[in-house]
Amino acid sequence: MSGKRNIFEEVSQSPGSATATAQPGAIDRAPKGARKAIRAWLLVLFAMVVIMIAVGGLTRLTDSGLSITEWLPVMGAIPPVTAQDWASEFDKYRAIPEYQLQNRGMSLAEFKVIYWWEWGHRQWGRVIGFVWALGFLYFLIRKQIPVGWTRPLLILGAMGGAQGAIGWWMVSSGLRDGMLDVASYRLAIHLGLAFAILGFIAWLVFKLSRTEAELLQARRAREAKLFGMGTGLMHFVMLQILIGALVAGIDAGRNYVDWPLMAGGFFPPDPFQLEPIWRNFFEDDGLVQFMHRIAGYLLMIFAIVVWLRGRKSPNTNTRFAFHAVLGMMIVQMVLGIVTVMYSAPWHIAIVHQFGAVVLWVLVIRARFLAGYPFAQSVRD
Repeated sequence: MSGKRNIFEEVSQSPGSATATAQPGAIDRAPKGARKAIRAWLLVLFAMVVIMIAVGGLTRLTDSGLSITEWLPVMGAIPPVTAQDWASEFDKYRAIPEYQLQNRGMSLAEFKVIYWWEWGHRQWGRVIGFVWALGFLYFLIRKQIPVGWTRPLLILGAMGGAQGAIGWWMVSSGLRDGMLDVASYRLAIHLGLAFAILGFIAWLVFKLSRTEAELLQARRAREAKLFGMGTGLMHFVMLQILIGALVAGIDAGRNYVDWPLMAGGFFPPDPFQLEPIWRNFFEDDGLVQFMHRIAGYLLMIFAIVVWLRGRKSPNTNTRFAFHAVLGMMIVQMVLGIVTVMYSAPWHIAIVHQFGAVVLWVLVIRARFLAGYPFAQSVRD
């Protein structure tokens, strides 16, 4: 009678042989090299997206987003070179409402500053797309993509392509008559998708950091309730990021600089003066900032509730992950208060945005560890 066999053994049989031989660990051995290489490639993309979010934030804070009035996916990679080229680009900018109503009299030298910010933002997006395509094709041609991983990597590329299209959809809204900036809700969608891409990459990297066998075993130890609460916290953080984008879209963080009150009261004055009424939730600076504040308070309360559950986890790494989330949540709230009280100067506002990136990734990591906890000994 044959002995017990490991379920992860790969059985192979040579031609003409009647005896099957077991090869322990073969399920991990085949994709191991590719998993490490793909993980490294995704980490490069992760870093590039973080930089992209920062550049996008500075583009908004410097009011540079409308300096390029056309969307040329290929030819747009070539910046103006001659004096004639610069004059042509400047003429296009002077034809839009932002220049006529807000920046009239801007010099060509001043225009070049905001142009290079927007050009760099778009160019970096092209570089990210190129790095994704180059890496994906490399692993696909060499047949090194592990089973089941082609689809998520393709989804990642599709999300990046959609982000480029949404970016132009956002910019085009600011070129219409009477618009001084892009539509705030389109900015929120654009930023929200950037964070979704970043979170998706982080999740794939976390999974690639462990073998399929380890993930299968870890899933059996999943803390279902804590995983569900982590999912809820992740969604809540995304909601707050979207509201924060609305604040940035209409410069709502530069008004009502007192805290904890707003203009001396709990509620901002005249919050529903725009018609139709739904516009106030996107365009009234007082109401949008109020929404961001209240959502922040509620998010902190919920984060504490999740942390109280997380600190009861029997897994050391999982507990520490939720400690990190609460610590960063406190830091981010303080940064938000400081940003408002100093009327959102760019150097403080960009730190607040980077804090959102760190918090977002920490929440996703804590959720992952609740769903796939590391194995530890009884003594640990």
